[in-house]
Amino acid sequence: MDEGMPVAAERETLTWDDFGAATRELARAIVADGFAPDIVVAIARGGLLPAGAVAYGLGVKSCGALNVEFYTGIGTVLDAPEILPPDLDLGALDGKRVLLVDDVADSGRTLALAVQLLRDAGADVRSVCIYTKPGSIAMPDYSWRETDRWIDFPWSFQGTVVQEDAGLPAGA
Repeated sequence: MDEGMPVAAERETLTWDDFGAATRELARAIVADGFAPDIVVAIARGGLLPAGAVAYGLGVKSCGALNVEFYTGIGTVLDAPEILPPDLDLGALDGKRVLLVDDVADSGRTLALAVQLLRDAGADVRSVCIYTKPGSIAMPDYSWRETDRWIDFPWSFQGTVVQEDAGLPAGA
């Protein structure tokens, strides 16, 4: 077993049913807080599905994505998060209320980078993550759960179909 790969007992599993409940609860919390976003921005890739679900829950049709790479595998990261192309049209966000969505605030470095980028563009930013890790340097405005475990998300825990078809473990 890969040294960086947590054993199953140390993992949190998000099911599709939990995902639906989490995103509805988060949308309700945002509405109750009085924040009405003009646009929902996902941190791709992990934030794409949660952003779409929350946007539907809020009735927001304008969506975008920031492509950020930080995790390169299970427990392996780059030195710092990097923005990847294609670029989000930041000029269109000046004066807008933006809801930034990701799956997890783990170290918080990706979230901090994205929030700062959007604020520098003149946006009023609130952030939401399904999960938050206790050691995160940036805490989202809204979060469904906190955990210190590795999270198996239903959209990514199996790895790619190429890995699966070759009998390789996820993240290999």
